Amino acid sequence: MKQARQIAEIILKGFRKHFRLFQQVTGRAWQRFEQADWQAYQQDSSERIQFYDIRVNETIANLQAQLPAECLNEPLWQQVKQHYLEYLLFHPQAELAETFYNSVFCRLFARKYFHNQNIFVESTLDKQHLPAPISSVYESYFPAQAGLKQSVRNIIGAFGFKTPFIDLEHDIRCILRSFIAQSSHGAYPVHLIRLDILRTPFFRNKAAYIVGRVVSPEGQQPFIIPLLHDTKRGLYLDTLLTDPQQMSIIFGFSRAYFMVECPVPSALVHFLRELLPHKTLAELYAAIGLHKQGKTEFYRELLSHLSRSKDQFVAAPGTRGMVMMVFTLPSFPYVFKVIRDKFAESKPFDRATVKARYQLVKGHDRVGRMADTLEYSDVALPRNRFDADLLAELQHSIAGSLQIEDDLVVIKHLYIERRMVPLNLYLEQATDQQKALIMDDYGLALKEMIAANIFPGDMLLKNFGVTRHNRVVFYDYDEVQYLLDVNFRSLPKTDSFEDAINAEANCWAEPGDVFPEQIATFVTPQAQIRELLFSQHPELLDAAYWRKKQYHIRQGIVEDIFPYPQAMRFSQRYSR
Repeated sequence: MKQARQIAEIILKGFRKHFRLFQQVTGRAWQRFEQADWQAYQQDSSERIQFYDIRVNETIANLQAQLPAECLNEPLWQQVKQHYLEYLLFHPQAELAETFYNSVFCRLFARKYFHNQNIFVESTLDKQHLPAPISSVYESYFPAQAGLKQSVRNIIGAFGFKTPFIDLEHDIRCILRSFIAQSSHGAYPVHLIRLDILRTPFFRNKAAYIVGRVVSPEGQQPFIIPLLHDTKRGLYLDTLLTDPQQMSIIFGFSRAYFMVECPVPSALVHFLRELLPHKTLAELYAAIGLHKQGKTEFYRELLSHLSRSKDQFVAAPGTRGMVMMVFTLPSFPYVFKVIRDKFAESKPFDRATVKARYQLVKGHDRVGRMADTLEYSDVALPRNRFDADLLAELQHSIAGSLQIEDDLVVIKHLYIERRMVPLNLYLEQATDQQKALIMDDYGLALKEMIAANIFPGDMLLKNFGVTRHNRVVFYDYDEVQYLLDVNFRSLPKTDSFEDAINAEANCWAEPGDVFPEQIATFVTPQAQIRELLFSQHPELLDAAYWRKKQYHIRQGIVEDIFPYPQAMRFSQRYSR
């Protein structure tokens, strides 16, 4: 009994250290924003992602140093879990502490021990009785007492930004004008309106986001106010977002995690879920930087869905990948990706390189153009849920990562991503207008990725997907690399198409050389698609354009990439 309690205390101590350091680096985001130190922010954001695994490994090392090897027995650890449960009563981060416990246990024990007696397959956190009420994370403002304009002024003032605003009164007028134009709530008298504002801003890249809702007899109207920093002049409110689709995109799976202080994560997540009811717990935990908790919640969602559905896993639609075998469950909006045992000759790298490239994207700013990936080990799925043809194909292509255990299919290393329509398939069914819009967005996706120092490598349309919001997102990372690691060259100038083809065939190239002109030949071979892309983005064919982006990155320039349309910005609509 004493050993069980000691083990529980060591694990909880490891979690407390992790969460303290996590909050510490998250808290620095405010300072980075005030100082417009964008590179330091990016470094903090990338390093924070590694914190969890470092602390889990530290905790395991402490356990192994302080406890004899015979302590690794199942009955003892069932007692450990009971003691740990006692410590979690009213714990402000109970659900995160459960996940931390699971990580420690699963790295010490074999997969056969992964059941609810030993780990928290099911959370003990009662979703209806959170460690703190949801109201603890927001402040309410009542325009009936101060007026709507003063209430907005009070909201901004309550955050206590030290950097002065360029013209806050102008921005407030824009907010009120936009609120009245966008929302039916604006038609209500101020004495019937309440404003609930989350107490801490959400920081990401070069913006701080104020998140809240308007409550009226009509119901509730969520909103987001992006706050930007002009390094030469000061702060300003950039727009007011009330459209559910735009808000969903800001919290989307293709963007970097927010930096937001959250002493009671469950309360914050449940408030966000009231604003964004179509987002799952997994998506919201991941969005606020708690991506390991996001993985836990996702796995629970998967298990729940499997228990409620009957369809089978099948090969994902689209062109088969040369590096990944991809399958999906039609009733579940995700794809499951496993590294193949053998790659095609055109892929001269190994599985370690593939894993490293997926990790590169995980820790990088995804600028709304690269899908987040959930990475799992030893995932057991019901054998009877696999289509016979798919199972046969898996046994042929990923035999080294696959194990059949009675009625289970166990996959040793698995990536899971949000399912999208492959861009090449989308184009086959699209109207001419849809093709023009989506190829414009494909060009923007390339530009935004390279501005963030990401070169996708294989830019074939099949490696990009179209989301339900009709945004183009990259999802195939086996050839991704930093833009700065590529040498962009121009092909010799020619006077005819035939000469251009010959120039491409005869041009001598070193490893790492890329000729942007070849995008037209290899990426968009169809004349209509090629014309749609390069009539809107001709600079993508110019090696000088790519080299200019490299120069900006080397100069420390972090470009503005907005997660909402330019036309929505106050600077585009209302002059100062």
